[in-house]
Amino acid sequence: MKGIGTILMKILLAPSETKKSGGELSFDPSTLLFEALLPQRTKLLHAYTNVLQKGDIPTLSKMFGLKKEADILEHKKDIIHELTMKAIQRYTGVAFDYLGYENLDRQAQEYIDSHVILFSNLFGPIRASDLIPEYKLKQGEAVGDIKTEKFYHEHAAALMEAYLAEDEILDLRAGFYDKFYKPAKPYTTLKFIKEGKVVSHWAKAYRGIVLREIAKSGVETLESFMKLPIEGLSIKEIQTKKNKTEIIYEIG
Repeated sequence: MKGIGTILMKILLAPSETKKSGGELSFDPSTLLFEALLPQRTKLLHAYTNVLQKGDIPTLSKMFGLKKEADILEHKKDIIHELTMKAIQRYTGVAFDYLGYENLDRQAQEYIDSHVILFSNLFGPIRASDLIPEYKLKQGEAVGDIKTEKFYHEHAAALMEAYLAEDEILDLRAGFYDKFYKPAKPYTTLKFIKEGKVVSHWAKAYRGIVLREIAKSGVETLESFMKLPIEGLSIKEIQTKKNKTEIIYEIG
């Protein structure tokens, strides 16, 4: 049974390639979600640092997903000694722009801090409120000989399953992040269609919009979420296959 004040719904969110620079506090990997992951994270961060120190431009170009040498050198930082900010503020992609975390009131921000789990390509599953430095790692690229999605699936998927055992799950991630963790228990995802066609790029924007409205309303259950009116979206269909329920939204 849930106790009073226990969170009933967790929201899974993908990161973005683009990130804000700067920060305030120094980085402490031991403060990230799942302290048990510290040895694995340390191993991966050492591998990442080694690639940076060798400074092989073609290797860094591939790992960063950048072509210009000036851009590559800009990200050749010792991230262990970089300053940090909340993960939810570090990422600056489309979903995060439409979420507009900085413009939400304190209560909505606290909701996101405690309900959202992000899947960093470098740090693995982290809380929205976890403090991380700026880093560069293209989705799907290896760090040395480590494929991070396989690495974190091996070391963190069971931790995630236990962590979410008592919670409902709303999965707002792109499909790639199933490689990190795919819930074994029932979970809910979203699909957005316009004029009969599935929207891909703008799906990121609508994920941000949906998360913003959830946070503003303080939704605690999937049942409440399905009743939540979201401007510009209407539920067209709900499909359930095995343990996955997909809410299909019509845009417009």
